[in-house]
This record gives sequence, C-alpha cells and structure tokens, in this order.
Amino acid sequence: MEHVQAESQPLSFTGKPWLNRYPTGVPAEIDADKFSSLMEMFEQGVRDYADKPAFTNFGKTISYRELDSLSRDFAAYLQHTLHLKVGDRIALMMPNLLQYPVCLFGALRAGLVVVNVNPLYTARELKYQLSDAQADTIVIVENFAHTLAEVLPETGVKNVLLTQMGDHLGFVKGTVLNLVVKHVKKLIPAYQLPTAINYHVAIRAGKNLPYTRPTLNGDSLAFLQYTGGTTGRSKGAMLSHRNLLANVEQCVGVYGPVLEVGKEKVVTALPLYHVFALTANGLLFFRLGAENLLITNPRDIPRFVKELKSYPFTCITGVNTLFNALVNNEDFQKLNFSTLKLTIGGGMAVQRVVAEHWQRITGSRLLEGYGLTECSPLVTVCPYDMKAYNGSIGLPVCSTDVRLVDDHDEVISLTHTPGEMEVKGPQVMSGYWQADPHEAKGPDSPFHEGWLRTGDIATMDERGFFTIVDRKKDMILVSGFNVFPNEIEEIAMQHPSVLEAAAVGVPHAEYGEIVKLVVVKKPGTQLDEKTLKDYCRQYLTAYKVPKVIEFRDELPKTNVGKILRRELRDPVS
Repeated sequence: MEHVQAESQPLSFTGKPWLNRYPTGVPAEIDADKFSSLMEMFEQGVRDYADKPAFTNFGKTISYRELDSLSRDFAAYLQHTLHLKVGDRIALMMPNLLQYPVCLFGALRAGLVVVNVNPLYTARELKYQLSDAQADTIVIVENFAHTLAEVLPETGVKNVLLTQMGDHLGFVKGTVLNLVVKHVKKLIPAYQLPTAINYHVAIRAGKNLPYTRPTLNGDSLAFLQYTGGTTGRSKGAMLSHRNLLANVEQCVGVYGPVLEVGKEKVVTALPLYHVFALTANGLLFFRLGAENLLITNPRDIPRFVKELKSYPFTCITGVNTLFNALVNNEDFQKLNFSTLKLTIGGGMAVQRVVAEHWQRITGSRLLEGYGLTECSPLVTVCPYDMKAYNGSIGLPVCSTDVRLVDDHDEVISLTHTPGEMEVKGPQVMSGYWQADPHEAKGPDSPFHEGWLRTGDIATMDERGFFTIVDRKKDMILVSGFNVFPNEIEEIAMQHPSVLEAAAVGVPHAEYGEIVKLVVVKKPGTQLDEKTLKDYCRQYLTAYKVPKVIEFRDELPKTNVGKILRRELRDPVS
C-alpha cells in the first residue's frame, strides 16, 4: 500500500480505526476462553487429527496419535517418578527436535510451568536463568550437557533428563546420527552428570505409570518466557494458559481465512524455545492440525534447502536474516513455490530489499508482524491481502488495543505523530516472575494505567497502520534475539584493563543490529579488540559478543554523569 502523505489529524482511540482495513473474514474479537487450558486444546487436537502427521524432523514423522501417547507417558513419569507437582518449573534446553513437542506437551499435561532455555547459553547465563526460575527439572540435549554440568551444583535443579539428537528417529537412523554427532563431528564436549536420567528410560517407564489429569484454568501459569528490560538481567514473563490461547486464536483470526484445517504444511526454522516460533508455529499450526517441519540447524542453508525440496510447504515463518540467506541461495531460487500461501516475518524488522526479493522469487508476500515476549507475542500483523511491502508493522490483531503516548504519558490523538506504543489485550502477561516490588509501580513499572509499555516508538496513519520509528529502550535486537546492554557492560567491566564500557546496538545489513562496545581503558594498560572479544566469548552467547569494539579516551555523558548512548551509535556496514 502506498504511504499517505497528510497533515496530522485527530484520531479517536475509543474505537478501532484499523478494523475495516482487514479483509473480509477477520473478526474484531476472539474468544480467549474457547479452551480452558492449553491441555484442553491439545486433547482436542490429538483427537481430531489423530492419524495426521504432526511433526517431522530428520526425515522422521510422528502423528498426532503418537504425540498423544509419547507426551502422556512423559507426563506420567514427571508426575509419578519425579513427583513433580502442578506449578513446578521444568526447563527445556534443546534445538528443534521431535523431543521438544513431546516434552512441551507432556510438561503442560502434567500442569508444569515450562521454562524455555536457549541451548547456546554460556554457563553463567544458564545458571542465572535456572536459579531465577527456581527450576526443579531440566531436559537437555547431550550436545550442551557440559554447560549444565559446570553450574548444576549452584542451581536448585534436582532432576536432569538427558536426550540425544536421534532419540526419536528409530534404532538404526537414530543410532547412526548419534554416533556421527559424537564421534565424527565431535559436537559433544566431555561432561559429568552422573545422576542424569536417560530420556528413553523415562518415556518407557512412563508407559507403565498412571497419568493424573491436573485441574488447570486460563489463569494457570504455563510459561516463564525470559526476556529483558534495560536494567539488570533478563526477566521471566509470566504467560498464562489464557495468554497463549488468546494469541493462538488471534492468529487464527487474522490468518485463518487463508489457512485450511488439516491441510497445511508449515516450516519451523526458528527455534521453538523462541516465543515467536512457539506460538506462530508450534501452537497455531497444532491448533489447525498441520504438519510441522522442524529444522534443527537453519544456519546450514544447503541442507535446509535440500529438506524443502521434498516438502511442499504452504507456510513459513522466519526473521529477516533467514529470508535474506534463502533468497540469495541459488538452489532455493529453483524450488517449486506453487503451494506457498503464507510467509510471516517477525522477531526483527523486515527490510524492504529482502521482502521484495522474496516476493519476486516465491510469489508470496512477506508479511511483517510485531510482537513482544510479554504479549505471547503477537500484537500487530500486516493483512494477508496486502499487495506488497509497505514498511509498516501492520494492524493490531483481534481483541487488541494499541495506543501511543508522549513523554508525559499523555495519549497522542494525532496521526503521524510519534509516541511510545502501549498494548492492551488478553495476550498480555500478568507481570514478571519475582519482580522487584519497587519496579512494579511508578515509572519503572511495565504497565501504565493497565496498558503494557512496549518501549518502542511508533506512528500511526489514518488507516490504523503502525510503523516503528525508534526504540525507547536501550535493548539491542540481534537477528530477533534481545541483548541487554547492562549484561554486556557487566562482563566487559570485569576485564582488568577496562575502566568504563558502554554497549549499544548499531544497524547492520544482515543482522538488523549488532552489538557495539565502546571502551575506556585503564591508564597504563594494554588491550586490543581481539583480546576483549575473546574474553567476552567466555561468558556470553555468540550473538551477544560485541562485533565492534571502539576504544575512546572518555564516554560522552550528561552533566549528571549519564552515558549518552545515542552519541555512540554509528552505522556499521
């Protein structure tokens, strides 16, 4: 759609000016209480689609019926062998494998709270999240067991379930893959976890144990999904069953008219531990009875494309960097896209050149959406009937209100006037896990008059389309993942030669943003960029490690000593 150049005009926020911009069939409101819990949604899905393929990975497919059986056995083991109770926290630390949906739905069926963990975390990061979430149990793929072994005694984790990459691929194929991963590719560093429980043993044991269906409702806590703020470390957004169910129904509302129940084939390249893929791929397409192709390593583009050749996918989601890598791959350009009907981009800004390139090659529009972990995550989407990329993040989803406020928290009633986005809807979290009582009120509260503060500055046009113009928070967004400046600075400051440090995000053509670290060295010390990067790599996940380090004699500051981060942001090609 063309950009409308117009003078700012008053706009009423009492109504929803964007509703008539959606195509026919998109409802204004959804029923957030269609299911009492995710468990009930799961039970209906495995009943309605029992013999349909549910998840495929490494050429192995499990049906909805098999998923029902496996997750039931896992839930029984959690309940009756590990004696976990409703509300206990279980961490899942693995890439996209068939084990993930089995453990996810098994945990939810046991009434547990799922804590998704990035498998690439360093020992320091893992220790913090497990301790903060007060996790009792963790399921971890063997490739990353060495990280857990390093910090396990310093956490409250009592039970470790250990799985291997090929555990659901059958005896021959699974054994071969596990041997290749361990002895050929040498992807499993040495570790010691003497009390760890074998995943297969747990599933087999669960077959002979009773399953007790817990009593859950929409307000029951389902996930602690870790995200962050601009101060301190990451925080666990408390997402209830109703929050996730509402967002699934909102997705059905805005995309449902182009999706056919029981007939879709979706590609899940983003990790399911990320809230975007969790909802937009895992839960939404389960709700629709779709087959879900799980890509374990989307960075291996040649293998990824090879898998796509034999999978007539109808839907795909991803981040800008993934789409960019695909459209620049010659083999991808030769694929048959006749079945593709829906492409959704999120997690980071979609670039015009990538969106237009994607549409030329596939014939499918790359529809940008916007969300936050705190919103389960979807807030706005571009309508599926849009003819081309328009640079906006689209329109609010069903049953969602979005408003803009100025620096004085006054509601902005003029179009094309920037303000901080605030969101209200059934998908919005109740708050942060173990939040500081002092942060729950006043200017540090994530809420303002019952609206969630997003920290993003946007404008809205006469048609209700929102466009992000800036980020109020200092959070850095690298390929869709949140990076918090204070965490980077804390690590850098531990180096004996660093006097001061400030981390900022700077634009980057491939990653959206990368981390830039500006450092003041202690007098008389020697320190170079490579040395400091190597130091940071010991304590930070790869995407958090500064890609650019600049040394200065001093940092720009206000007259009260606050660092002027805006002056540190220079574009990096």
